[in-house]
Amino acid sequence: MRIGVPSETKTLEGRVALVPAACGDLVRRGHEVYVQAGAGLKSGFGDDDYARVGVKLAPDAKALYEAAEMIVKVKEPIAGDLEHLRKDHLLFCYLHLAAEPALTQRLLDIGLTGIAFESVTEADGSLPLLAPMSIIAGRIATQVGTHLLHQPEGGKGKLLGGLPSTERGKVVVLGAGQAGGNAAALAAAGGANVVVFDMRQDRLAQMMALGPNVTALYPYEETVAREVKDADLVIGAVLIPSAKAPRVITKAMVESMQPGSVLVDISIDQGGCFETSKATTWKEPTYVVDGVTHFCVTNMPGAVPQTSSQAICAAILPYVNRLASDANWKAFAPLKAGINVEGGQIVHPALKG
Repeated sequence: MRIGVPSETKTLEGRVALVPAACGDLVRRGHEVYVQAGAGLKSGFGDDDYARVGVKLAPDAKALYEAAEMIVKVKEPIAGDLEHLRKDHLLFCYLHLAAEPALTQRLLDIGLTGIAFESVTEADGSLPLLAPMSIIAGRIATQVGTHLLHQPEGGKGKLLGGLPSTERGKVVVLGAGQAGGNAAALAAAGGANVVVFDMRQDRLAQMMALGPNVTALYPYEETVAREVKDADLVIGAVLIPSAKAPRVITKAMVESMQPGSVLVDISIDQGGCFETSKATTWKEPTYVVDGVTHFCVTNMPGAVPQTSSQAICAAILPYVNRLASDANWKAFAPLKAGINVEGGQIVHPALKG
């Protein structure tokens, strides 16, 4: 199969879907791999690195999309990409269509088959292609939130871990999956008092095991409101697979927080879990509502493209190979579960509501 890896076009997005070593494996399996010139530079991979393993370099996006049958990229297609997509393309990337009705309609109009990384589901219910970026996003959320609490950034000027004679900072994390769990773990390791909310008892137990400075609670609305009120940093990591995120932090809760506090919404890819959330970019990542700084960047892992590209590539490569090598790939349940749109129709149940 002819596999194409275009340059990412989202604002300050530095990732590349397939690193040179993975492309080399696909070439050795008999596939033709095309990579757009310069696609890997921000991740630390030059064109020569790709050429050396047998990749064919496409001079621009037009040439790349014309040559390829399957498009493998990281983020959802935007204006420049959509111009080049065709009905016969197989598109494999993050799509997050629940929060993007206009993009959904555009893909339906094109008529292609779109398989979303975040929808690929194994038999045990795990989301193997979402997990690595969730881990990275969770860690970035705590790092960014810590920075935004600094007074020069408009924060309340509080060091989360505290020290003798000072109070520890307080971090509230909503959701204890891969993203929330990693956010909580990093905050706890830094010495903050951490409160984590989740509905699952097993996840609450895992959070309690992080240390004596972690409290794990069921997300009753009254309890969430109480804990958020005096939080320094609130991190939203609520996920309903492939569906729009529920709004668990209301505007009234935000109004109750102290000025200079920080909200980081990891769920923004799926529409956001704060009532006051709106998507931002790394170019202009924050805004303020009722004195509270909001960070709602939709491609958080794009800030560490070398790490993120290596992680996402390792996760997706077996599935890329299956799509490219097996004409009957729809019989493979995890990939079938990943189909969001096909032939002008919405396929995934979470998008039909």
